[in-house]
Amino acid sequence: MYKSEFINEINSRGFIHQSSDIESIDQIMSKQFITAYIGFDPTSDDLHVGSLLQLMLLNWLEYYGHKPILLMGGGTALIGDPSGKDALRKFLTIDKIKKNILSIKSSLKYFLDFKKNAKILNNYEWLSSQNYIDFLRKVGAKVTINKMLTYDSVKLRLDREQPLTFLEFNYMLLQAYDFLHLYKNYNCILQLGGSDQWGNIINGIELIRKTLNKPSFAITSPLITNADGTKMGKTKDGAIWINKKKLSNFDFFQYWRNTKDHNVGNYLKLFTKIEMNEIKKLSELKGKEINESKKILAYEITKICRGKNAANQALKSSSKIFENNTIDEKINTKIISKNKIIKDQINLVDIIETLSLVKSRSEAKRVIKSGGVKINDIKINQLNNSLKEFAKKNEIKISVGKKKIGFIKLS
Repeated sequence: MYKSEFINEINSRGFIHQSSDIESIDQIMSKQFITAYIGFDPTSDDLHVGSLLQLMLLNWLEYYGHKPILLMGGGTALIGDPSGKDALRKFLTIDKIKKNILSIKSSLKYFLDFKKNAKILNNYEWLSSQNYIDFLRKVGAKVTINKMLTYDSVKLRLDREQPLTFLEFNYMLLQAYDFLHLYKNYNCILQLGGSDQWGNIINGIELIRKTLNKPSFAITSPLITNADGTKMGKTKDGAIWINKKKLSNFDFFQYWRNTKDHNVGNYLKLFTKIEMNEIKKLSELKGKEINESKKILAYEITKICRGKNAANQALKSSSKIFENNTIDEKINTKIISKNKIIKDQINLVDIIETLSLVKSRSEAKRVIKSGGVKINDIKINQLNNSLKEFAKKNEIKISVGKKKIGFIKLS
């Protein structure tokens, strides 16, 4: 049992994977409010759900009265983090990174209150003005190559005989300097991050100790992965974006609604703010009853990421389709002439492609042949792909697999 509310909360929910001197930071946080930060990579114009665990950590920090800093890596993104990468990243322009940061900011209003204690900073503001020789003298002299070679992000690349450029090696120095800069200018004593960032964070702690002779602290969280071992946040159909401009509320909701049974309890702990005793009850549901837990999971995560109105809208749409078998106008819907259906001028493959339920016509044909398509909840495996028999209907529901749905209205 820890003394500080924040450490107790994140420990009970499974956020802690590694930590440095957690007893000391727990003691400090039990007596005073602190400033802590997490870095985010602005190489895309939005964050996907692979960043959700880190956003929840910042949310809990603010909830318990501490000061969270969300650090956008506008400077470090010009180099690229080698952690978990097999090759050098493509270079982005400064203008592109700035646009990405502005776009990402719009996704974060539901997580943190930037009018109070929370801050968004961009490390380009202090890294861009660094003199290289001065930087090497004050930072490079305090970080050893010996230590850097022991980190997994480096070892794995070298063990696979994949090139690791000097440019990427400098990334570790820049991230360490970020922690030093935030310590000196914002009294930031704690860095949080994913477990793949452990080595980079420890470099920062060492730099602060050698430069200022002061203690600082680290807590990393476990990486959440898909069934195939890849990082959470991306699927075969694309990334699960937090911003509703890039992924509809319904599709976002359904991603969580289709969570594997064995992940429900863990996701409720990490990605919602439901009380732990209630999570215990929801986690114990089995069979068909666990679907109720999944609905609650999807609703709560959508509410946290996109607001209550979006969550209500997505829940309503999902209920209409899966429970009441009616069309919701917010779901992917196209109007098609009934005559075209009758004259076979448009068939099932055309419809699936029109609704963007697959990436290509060949994929549509494969999924039909394998029995992965339903029309009005009836499995279809006919070879001619004609829709004539459905022409008397006013609307047609097309399902591809368990997750993709579209509607055709016949005019």
